[in-house]
Amino acid sequence: MKKIVLILTISFALNLSAQQDKKDHAHGHARQHPQKNENISEPHLQNLKQLTFGGDNAEAYFSFDNSAIVFQSNNKAWGLECDQIFWTPLYKMGSADYKPDLVSTGLGRTTCSYFMPGDSLMIYASTHLGANECPPVPETTGAYLWPIYADFDIFIADKSGKIVNQLTNETGYDAEATVSPDGKSIVFTSTRSGDLELWIMDIDGSNPRQITNGLGYDGGAFFSPDGKKLVFRASRPKSEEDIKKYKDYLSKNLVAPTNMEIYTVNVDGSNLKQVTHLGKANWAPFYHPSGKKIIFSSNHHSDRGYDFQLYMIDEDGSNLEQITFNSMFNAFPMFSPDGKKLIFSSNRNNGGTRDTNLFIADWSDETDK
Repeated sequence: MKKIVLILTISFALNLSAQQDKKDHAHGHARQHPQKNENISEPHLQNLKQLTFGGDNAEAYFSFDNSAIVFQSNNKAWGLECDQIFWTPLYKMGSADYKPDLVSTGLGRTTCSYFMPGDSLMIYASTHLGANECPPVPETTGAYLWPIYADFDIFIADKSGKIVNQLTNETGYDAEATVSPDGKSIVFTSTRSGDLELWIMDIDGSNPRQITNGLGYDGGAFFSPDGKKLVFRASRPKSEEDIKKYKDYLSKNLVAPTNMEIYTVNVDGSNLKQVTHLGKANWAPFYHPSGKKIIFSSNHHSDRGYDFQLYMIDEDGSNLEQITFNSMFNAFPMFSPDGKKLIFSSNRNNGGTRDTNLFIADWSDETDK
């Protein structure tokens, strides 16, 4: 999604690109939507296949049995005004005519879905209890900001879209939930303590406990394959000016996500470590099946801000390797539970539009290097 439109969870990169469009048009320049390096080899990604064909599609996550995905989309061809949650068996995808099954209510805005243990239920966050309509986009005077909608709560629904449980009902933002590999715990981001922190609750929503407590936006967390650690992205304002700006934005339910790094922490909150020191925006991390490496999206290499590529790095911050080279936006990577496939979002092959689609590939740890 585009920063001009300020949609929380899809394509931070497209947000920056849209802001650059505004500047270019203001100065009388026409700019083609970037489609960078379309033919450079990406040896880790074998048998790449496009799964969706229109709108912004992101945060696609595998079922525990590797056979299905749940994701969010705002595809207008499906009658959507803002993000809603869909699920589908993977074998059905790959055609522009195919529409997956709606999981969310179709009301409000949704984000951050994930399969529950057993693959018959899905967890997601939604604002529909606050209003039936998509929540209004706040005025930001052109700054790069994400809205942190206070109406977001976390729900569980079955494949027909019936809500079977509501896991949060605190005042403020509760979203970005993912499930541990053993199916016993859920990590999520919440403002219930006054800042955007990581929390873990039991799979039924009980026993919530705060995991992080540093000032800044902690979010987008996933469990390590052994379930003992979390990987997440965080902003850490340091200067007096940056701290004041962060707190001012947060008081208006906004954050500026342009400076983020990747961190890990034990599930009990101990042993917090900063993995990347790259600058700019490093986000959407996910553990490699080995549990020793982390794949993530970054624009640290880009002069203009909106070129996001996938990178892999060792857990100790060494051996940075670029994974994608094609197109100007690649993010939200997830390995299948069996480690054989990688799914991610990209604006490659979008015909010069701003569409962000889902792609899946067989993952290869071997390269020709």
